[in-house]
Amino acid sequence: MLKLVIRTTLFAAAALALAACQDGGPGSARARAPIPPKTVALMQEKGMSPAAPILIRSYKKEAELEIWKRDGKGEYALLKTYPICRWSGQLGPKIREGDRQAPEGFYTITPTQMNPNSSFYLSFDTGFPNAYDRAHGRTGRYLMVHGACSSAGCFSMTDAQIAEIYAIGREAFAGGQRAFQFQSYPFRMTPQNLARYRNDPNIEFWRNLKEGSDYFEVTKQIPVVGVCNKRYVFGSRSASCGATEQPAIAQALAQKRASDDQKVAELVATGAKAVRLVYQDGGQHPSFRGEGGSVLSFTRSTRFSGDISRPEALASAPQEIEMPDSAPARAAVAMTPRPAATPANADPVATGSVTAAGSAAASAQPLNPAAEAPSTSGFSKALSLGGILSGGKPAQADAVKAAEGPAPSGG
Repeated sequence: MLKLVIRTTLFAAAALALAACQDGGPGSARARAPIPPKTVALMQEKGMSPAAPILIRSYKKEAELEIWKRDGKGEYALLKTYPICRWSGQLGPKIREGDRQAPEGFYTITPTQMNPNSSFYLSFDTGFPNAYDRAHGRTGRYLMVHGACSSAGCFSMTDAQIAEIYAIGREAFAGGQRAFQFQSYPFRMTPQNLARYRNDPNIEFWRNLKEGSDYFEVTKQIPVVGVCNKRYVFGSRSASCGATEQPAIAQALAQKRASDDQKVAELVATGAKAVRLVYQDGGQHPSFRGEGGSVLSFTRSTRFSGDISRPEALASAPQEIEMPDSAPARAAVAMTPRPAATPANADPVATGSVTAAGSAAASAQPLNPAAEAPSTSGFSKALSLGGILSGGKPAQADAVKAAEGPAPSGG
């Protein structure tokens, strides 16, 4: 009798596992879709492999998302740029749950953050809040890059775009990359933008982000990222308080920063106006607008219905507020109210993927440990949990999220 029970239990378990492989939910087939042939051909043209590691960068003001991939020379090169269909909030970091802000900073994406069963077609969680965010007391959760072209605190792509981005990430994980870095910026870190937004209240934070941007652009390698004294720190081998960089890299970084600072000073000296952009509620890439600036409509092949992006907010361009160079005048302008945001929820800080440094004397905690290390048995388990190998639902996968506004948002 006991043997019969055991056999029956094993059969039921095997049948359940088989069912999961065949039908892991509406998103399973989407999550297994191949990289489009044109994109594979583009990789080959650039000397890249579908299995090679990746890095993703996003820019709010330009509303663009880039995928960088390691090429045959061992350097990261730009593979493709995608127009962002929708992001919400303002330029600047996310501060608290419910403020509709899309995060800015450096985040680590692991296989378990990939959601093949997203209510927004497909998605990956940015991992907000990271060590830097928590060191500053910032709160929020379920901040995604997803489909559906609708956002309240996320970066929203079209369904076709997120399918391609998801597939590229999946293949990089399958090729052995243990995590990829997601760099989120308010705008491209050019001297022109730094001169233009030099008096914005967030400028010191943005200059800190530029340090990481410079590192990547100079070395064409993923920087190790840590947090020390509530600031991001970057390095080639480690990111710790007071750590020294390799002389050649340190010299190249110093030269780039000096050159950029000189260009900013020249722009200011020749009359470049300092402004602050204020959006009604985020923006989108101009390619999604029709004649006369009208917002184009399209069909979503997703379970999500409705719109949480406040589409009326796209009716006008962001307002430019001049920010005088004198401190008193700048302080007065800083009091200008922003568009009303959804009231914050009293949710606790979500569990992040990294740990903040304990003290100024301690080494900074890396945000991207072993990001390119070879696959291990534990990593293969993580791939399975993340639905990358099996197509199943990841551990603690998000449902239609109720955070970040009155209607569902995120993946």
